[in-house]
Amino acid sequence: MSDHVVPHFHNDAGVAVIEIGSQEFMCVGANPPFDHPHVFLDLGNDNEIICPYCSTLYRFAADLKAGEARPPECVLVDKVA
Repeated sequence: MSDHVVPHFHNDAGVAVIEIGSQEFMCVGANPPFDHPHVFLDLGNDNEIICPYCSTLYRFAADLKAGEARPPECVLVDKVA
């Protein structure tokens, strides 16, 4: 098993910018079942990236921990039964 989990973020709220504490992540667009293909995004040396599917602007925020977002409701949380 991998000890490196790639966080997933969504933009159900339709905010202009989502600040994140991760350099590598997945954008799902909206919560399932209204999601787009889950696309892996890597900021590399940049501080911002735009999702090619939903045009959400993601901005790195050093004060957030990996997997955290501002607004916090943009973090995709697995709903385990």
